[in-house]
Order: sequence, then C-alpha cells, then structure tokens
Amino acid sequence: MSFKRVLLVKPSGRHGLSYAFDLIPTGLEYIAAMIEDDVDQVTILDLEMEKGASDKVFKEQLDALNPDLVGITMAATEHSEGLNIAQMAKDRGSMTVLGGYHPTAIPDELLSHSQVDMIIRGEGEITMKELIVKGGPQGVNGVSYREGEKIIHNPDRELIENPDILPFPARHLRRHSYDTRLLPDREYDTVTISRGCLGRCTFCCEPTMSKGVQRYRSPENVMKEILEIVSFHNNKPLAIDVTDPNFMGRPELVEQLCDLLAKHDIDIRFGVKVRADSVAKNPDIVRKMIAVGIEGFEMGIESPNMKDISSVSKGMKTEVHVQAVNNIKRWGGNAGGTFVIGLPNQTEEQILGFPAYAKSIGLTSTAYGIATPFPDTRFYDDLDSQGLIFENDWNRFDEMHSVFRSEHLTSERIEELASICMAKFWTVDTFIEKERMHMLRHGSKRSLGAFIKEKMEELALSLEMGSQLQNKDLGKHVISAIRSSADPDVEHYTRDVGVHNIIEMALFLRLLGKQSVQITLMSDGLPITSWILNTTSDGVDNIQVIPGKSPQNTINLDVELDDFRFEEDQEMNIIDYIRILTKMITSNKGIKKRLNFGRILLAGASAFR
Repeated sequence: MSFKRVLLVKPSGRHGLSYAFDLIPTGLEYIAAMIEDDVDQVTILDLEMEKGASDKVFKEQLDALNPDLVGITMAATEHSEGLNIAQMAKDRGSMTVLGGYHPTAIPDELLSHSQVDMIIRGEGEITMKELIVKGGPQGVNGVSYREGEKIIHNPDRELIENPDILPFPARHLRRHSYDTRLLPDREYDTVTISRGCLGRCTFCCEPTMSKGVQRYRSPENVMKEILEIVSFHNNKPLAIDVTDPNFMGRPELVEQLCDLLAKHDIDIRFGVKVRADSVAKNPDIVRKMIAVGIEGFEMGIESPNMKDISSVSKGMKTEVHVQAVNNIKRWGGNAGGTFVIGLPNQTEEQILGFPAYAKSIGLTSTAYGIATPFPDTRFYDDLDSQGLIFENDWNRFDEMHSVFRSEHLTSERIEELASICMAKFWTVDTFIEKERMHMLRHGSKRSLGAFIKEKMEELALSLEMGSQLQNKDLGKHVISAIRSSADPDVEHYTRDVGVHNIIEMALFLRLLGKQSVQITLMSDGLPITSWILNTTSDGVDNIQVIPGKSPQNTINLDVELDDFRFEEDQEMNIIDYIRILTKMITSNKGIKKRLNFGRILLAGASAFR
C-alpha cells in the first residue's frame, strides 16, 4: 500500500460554543507539515470555508486530486458529516483515516462503519507520518483498524514529550483567510503553546487525550512561530487565539514569553484559556501578559456552588475567582468566565443565580454551556451507568443542547435557561464595563459609532448562533431573554460611571440635547422590556432597563419583534427595515416628539461619520 496523494479534510458547519470563530484546522496543518516531505502532494480542505454545497465541493476535490488517503478530523458534532465524507472517499477508491477527540473516544463505533478504514487515537503527527512511511497500519502505535471482521487496536502512542520537535503548522497550504467576527478589523490565527492539561475535570476530553499530562514548548520556539505568523499576515493587526486549555500551566514560561514579546513592535491581541487559581497566584505575570497584548482571559468558573465544583473535580474554591478577576481587571484585561448549567442535581434557582454571581465577582464576559457528556469521559461513564443519557445523535453533543435526564429540569427548560442566563448577564452595564476595560487598557475612548457597530455585530452573531441551534424555539428563547434583561442595577451603574466618561459621544449629545429616549421591544403589540437613555447636552445621566414601558419619555422607538424573521430561512430585506422605521416614527405622537425623533436621527448619523 502506498500513500502519495493525501487529502486532509475538516467537515463544514460550526456547532455550539465554537460558532463565533472560523476555527482554523491547526491539527491538520500540523499533520500536513509533518508528512509534506514524505508524499507527492498534501492538500488541506476546510469545507466550512469553501463556497457551495459541501458534498459537491468534496466530490470535485476528489476528482481533481485523486487521493490515495483521505484524513478527516472530527468532533462529536461532525459525526454524521464525517462519516458521509468518508463514504464518498471510499466510493472514489481512497483509504480513509479519522482522527481527533471524537474518534479517539469511540474508535470501535466508527470502525463499525465500512467506509472507515483506520482511526488515529490521540496526537496524530508522528502516528500519521509512520502510517504514511509504512504504507499501512500494521505495527503503527496509536492506530486502530479493521482486519476482516476483527477490529485491531495497536498499542497507544506515547505522548510527544517535547513539542519543540514538531514543525510549525503548514499555514502556506491554506486556501482561505480566516477571521473572527468579534474582532473584524483584524486578521485571525491560532497558536498552540502547550499540549494537554494538568486538570482532571470529569466533563473534559483532555484527561483522555493527554492522560492529565501537560507538555510545553520553549518560549523561544513559540516566539519564532509568532514572528512567522506576523510575516504570514504581512504585518497586519492580528487576533490570535491560543488553543491551550491551560495556558498558565507553567507561569514562569509564560513570563519568559512575555519578555520576548515585549522586545517586538507587533500589534496582536491574544485570547487565552486559563485556570482561575493560576491567575490569582500570579498578579505580576498577569500584568506582563496584558502589557504585551495577552488581554482576553477565559476561565472555567463552572459554578459558584462548591457542590457543583466538587462533582466535576474542578478542585478550586470560589474565593479564588474574585482574586483572579481583580488581577485581570486591574490592568484592563477582559475577565471572561464559562459556566456549566444543567448538571444532574442543579435546580432552576441555582442556575438563575449564575449571572448575578458572575457580575458580583466582576466578570466582563461570560458564556453558559449546557453540561455535555462527551464519550470516554468520567462524566459520560457516570451518566451512562445510570441510564440517564437519552440522546444517541452525536451531532447534538454541542454544549448547547441537553442530552441527558436531569433530576429537577426538563431538557427544554435547561436550554431556555441558557438563553436567560446570557440575557441576565449581558445587560447594558456589562457592555459599558467591558468598554471601560478597553479604555483603561488602551488609554483612550472609542467613538459611540464604533461601540454600537461592535455590539450590533455581536447581537447578529448571537442570533445566527441561536438560529442554528434552536431552530423553531428561537422566537421563544428571544422573548425569554428580552424579558429577563430588565435590571434596576443598570441605572445605578450608569449613573455612577457616566457613560460619556467611557465612550466618546460629545457631538451626539450636543445634537440630541436633553432627552429621555425609550427603546421598547414588543411582541403582539405588548411591551416586553424598555431601555431608557436619559441625556443632557453634555452627558448621560443614566440608562434604565425596565419591564414594560414608561409613559415618561420624549422620544419613542418601538420595535415589534414579530417584524423579525427569527425562525425563517429568508433574510430581512430593505422593505422590512423601512416598515420597522415607519413604525418607530408613528410611535411618536405629536409635533414635538416627531421633531425630537428627527434630532435622534441626526445625532445617530453623526455617531457614524
């Protein structure tokens, strides 16, 4: 058997919490770099980025490349699509090999499908190279394969102890440019600084993949790759996501990397995933990180309840969260946290307390993932042994759908609570506080237009994500979220900080003058929630978010949710937006309010000049 033409494939369709990014298939780029000298041709095909139907694009590539071997990387949510790709490759006469967290966890199930020839378990670079060189799976550690009716599991491949031995990912083989809609003015890339994690969280796939061992690249090796990335992107401003699940596993290496970054004049904003205890213990290193652009921190908070934390083997006391957030925000970093909702014994009351806890410790961003038992984790095994997992469609194992029975809550309610938690946290005061961190970090205020544009992009992204995941229930989730967003604390916060002290809006305020602008979201003609902006010609007195609607206002902006097509496939058109604007105008009765409406249009236009 000879493998000279290799096609590496990432299936299309982002799912769950990864939806915000065009995630780069870095794992495939590592493998391509490893085997490039051993084959005649290696091609990376990211079906998420290709134009046209995935099946058609893949078949065209099969015809054009005629690969001997097709390698497919798979997460649980790509189970069906990965098997479909493997079937098309098999029909074309190619051998197939699957890799990634999902195939590593369930090699027997995947090998029960005739279109799957081999599975690479665990880290794939050295295993794939040996498979290519030997021309088959026999004697290659880390490979599972079928021999007749029998499934063979070769011994595990030893972990790569020194990641410095690996070549940098083959970025030159990319067919597309990647970006993140959360930072649209920057090109996007990823870098892996270490592998594995020291944690033993029961719901995480890392203990299976890396056996609880974390291995680190040298700071010099990482810096060399970062400079290569900068050159690859022609020195343009960058957003780089560090893929490590535990970036600060060895804080002294992080500090050395910061010292190296400080020597170069490069414009990069890094996002990292960290444990709260590492951040709490190392304030000086956190300061250095933010100073060199490592400014986005994502911490696995999971829950404020020690019972929940103990149940998932997080091993961290809740008071650590406060110190970690303080260390980040002191220097203007973005303190993000993820929470797990829908654990077997959680109640609705406990879950609804998560956003208040997130605000109380000062987080500036959060996400609420639904507890998902990925295969071959302790969490999965515990639930499976109790017969609690009811879902057998791997495509729904995306951290946004409930797939096992909970003691106190239905699956539908758990999914709705995820939307409510987002709405309760992402209120106006949270957006302003996040902007305050941006001002502290960069030493200047952003314009009102830039602020609004960013928030509208984030809202559009959230709705797209919700549309993908919730389908027919999206409208219900939207109304629940809007109803939950009313919060009296917003008025107190905005009165204290002064929005005009954080966002540049002087011209907007001069043109608008003293007003009480009320934006009301309505359903079936009834008000759900209103946002009230109280201004003078030189400042914002406060912002209120109230249930229903207040009669005390000088400008009405009524928005009927029924005019939006949350559960339809067709997009909004210009006629739809004209209809919405017309309703806003007619909601202002009398000459004075109509004139005031004209003032806000003029002031709003000035914000985007």
